[in-house]
Amino acid sequence: MSPSLAPGSQTVLDRDTRVEDVHDHERLSHYVDREKLTEAMVMGTPVVALCGKIWVPSRNPEKYPVCPECKEIWESMPENH
Repeated sequence: MSPSLAPGSQTVLDRDTRVEDVHDHERLSHYVDREKLTEAMVMGTPVVALCGKIWVPSRNPEKYPVCPECKEIWESMPENH
């Protein structure tokens, strides 16, 4: 038997209070090899970020927060210490 609602009640999803997904890759800037990024910007070819996202870069990454997955991977790489 499924649970029932009280008479006159309803379920309402409040979209304004939902937690934003930190994995929303379209709204983040990502870490990519600088040479590959330059080539991708000129040639319009896709690149692969440290987190695995594949895309054709076209926006200014400074306008977006850094992808937490890329940042964590970058900081764990020995050559970056």
